[in-house]
Amino acid sequence: MLQSFLALVPIVWLIFALTYLKMPGHKACISALAVAAVLALTLWHMPAADCATSALEGFATALWPIILVIIAAIFTYNLSLKTGAMNIIKQMLTGVSSDKRILILLVGWCFGGFLEGMAGFGTAIAIPAGMLAGMGMDPIIACVVCMIANAFPTAFGSVGIPTVTLQAVTGLNMLPLAFTTVFQMVPFMILVPFLMVIAGGGGVKALKGVVGITLMSGLSFVLPELIVSRFLGPELTVIVGCVVSLFCTFLMARARKNKPVPAEYDMSAGISEESSQQEGRPMSLAVASLPFILIFVFLLLTSKLVPPVNSFLSVFKSTIRINTAPNAGSISFSWINTPGIIIFLAAIIGSLVQKAGGKMMWQALTGTVKQMSKTIVTIMSVLAVAKIMTYSGMISDMAHLFVTLTGRNYPFVAPIIAAVGAFVTGSGTNTEVLLGTLQTAAAQQINVSRYWLAAANSLGAGIGKIMSPQCIATAVAAVGLVGQDSKVLRAVLKWALILLVLACAVIGFGVSLTPA
Repeated sequence: MLQSFLALVPIVWLIFALTYLKMPGHKACISALAVAAVLALTLWHMPAADCATSALEGFATALWPIILVIIAAIFTYNLSLKTGAMNIIKQMLTGVSSDKRILILLVGWCFGGFLEGMAGFGTAIAIPAGMLAGMGMDPIIACVVCMIANAFPTAFGSVGIPTVTLQAVTGLNMLPLAFTTVFQMVPFMILVPFLMVIAGGGGVKALKGVVGITLMSGLSFVLPELIVSRFLGPELTVIVGCVVSLFCTFLMARARKNKPVPAEYDMSAGISEESSQQEGRPMSLAVASLPFILIFVFLLLTSKLVPPVNSFLSVFKSTIRINTAPNAGSISFSWINTPGIIIFLAAIIGSLVQKAGGKMMWQALTGTVKQMSKTIVTIMSVLAVAKIMTYSGMISDMAHLFVTLTGRNYPFVAPIIAAVGAFVTGSGTNTEVLLGTLQTAAAQQINVSRYWLAAANSLGAGIGKIMSPQCIATAVAAVGLVGQDSKVLRAVLKWALILLVLACAVIGFGVSLTPA
């Protein structure tokens, strides 16, 4: 039992380093890697070669495909800023309505979901919150509504990377894992747009007159997600969902454009001021959106929905065994049919049509790598920690501890454990790495579905992420409130706790829905 408690030390140290010592994320994760390695070598008697190659496997799987797709997605967004395309997209979204509640749905929910699906890692909060604040919304409220919106698309952010990572660390089958994750999120994806309108409009009274469009915004998001996750997997799940939701919400907003907007929700003055300040080369909406359209089309064409293309590109891969641990297997690297390569290709073609030159692309790429350098170190370190803890037996010992303490009631606390992980790391992907195998190990010990508890990790991680210091820091920076993190945390905390309590109930009472 003592050794099981000691297995918690790397995670406890990470919490302590981030919260009390206030260490930067990348430094805290490097130190956690050192702690995990020392414990694995001493108390768990892991051979040095196994420990080193476990870390190496973590580094390799972090670089390809996880970090690759992050760099590609952020590069696409940064390049769209340089070409002025993002300003065109913003003008389209804000030109539909001056009603604060509708803008919250269009910008915070639909467009924020699209940015999460394409890029993730803070863009889905920073950009919509900055847009809403720029149109005259209270900056703290802008942060809160966008953070609430970001909780559940997180599982499929950055072209599905968190769920892809969860599958990689747990070894579960991809399609049922993705579908189970969306299935758990159905009530939340319907509820969240209502919570956003309530939070942004100052109370339940804000729903008056917009219940229909709010309900449609949630349903049209989650129903396509169920279909895509069931047949295609996680990469396009949020992207398709938010595109359909944006289309449906946009049409309903247009249909009510001539309806009078209550004075307390009218943002027309702020929208006019924002539009007058927009800069960038003139281009059509189709051209401005081309990189994102191409990403969607290319990912679809190379998915399992088009077997000939998918099968042909799947040939270009390498399978190697890096880890010397007895329980380690081989890992595969796809060199062409991987989201990062596809996103880069789409971004380059789209930006060429937008008249971007090689110099602009290079500046966007080098700027992106520099911008994400600390994130790269963080992800590599966390993946190495997870591999060492998994192959040394620390994760299974942790699972045994939690199951011993909670017994058959473990599913009720599974989302809380994931939320703590995301609060610490500020990332759904890192939480999947740290705790995904813990959840499946616990599921085996109490004989319930590994898919259900693995998906519960994603559910809890999304909620924990929106309370994390990293997420809050991103939000306040985007709206010009640097140094006021505590105000945003207090404002979002009650909404996050409501969602977390509901998540515990859904996972605990719903565990019997799937076979063990």
